[in-house]
Amino acid sequence: MRDVLKTEDLDIPEGVTVDIKARLITVTGPRGTLTKNVRHINMDINLQKTKTNKVLLQVWQGGRKHVACLRTVRSLIENMIIGVTKGFLYKMRAVYAHFPINCIIQESGAAVEIRNFLGEKTVRHVKMLEGVTVSESKAQKDELILEGNDVQNVSQSAASIQGICRVRNKDIRKFLDGIYVSDKGTVLQD
Repeated sequence: MRDVLKTEDLDIPEGVTVDIKARLITVTGPRGTLTKNVRHINMDINLQKTKTNKVLLQVWQGGRKHVACLRTVRSLIENMIIGVTKGFLYKMRAVYAHFPINCIIQESGAAVEIRNFLGEKTVRHVKMLEGVTVSESKAQKDELILEGNDVQNVSQSAASIQGICRVRNKDIRKFLDGIYVSDKGTVLQD
């Protein structure tokens, strides 16, 4: 059954500005600016400037899946706000049984080179997406730290590193070598 009107609202914290023009959402904060285009979703997105600034999302005459887009867009804006205030940090650990995996940071954190995976001579190169930097951990051996403001770019860069180190043509129950995400968090801790 279609509901006449469904709404979601989101409070904007101090120090963050949100601009909405034709379903193009721009969030600016102390760490930078993020932009997201949600023109493919048919909904009203309004900015309410009262005592507390709010973003109001509305869907008129929406079906079940159309109403589900409300929460999706709300989560996108929440992640953008966290990104421009705290930033996102993913930690990845290199796991190996016999041949040590060598991770070399290149282009001042914009790319990573993976050598000696399962003793292979093949050199694997992974470029980070826009706004993502990779570095080696000072506290932990064989750990990479990915930092950035956009959660989608940070997580996709981590997935690219993990995906390029998949074991092929062997029993994956025995060959557990690879580089895996071990921790997710924010750059600035509370």
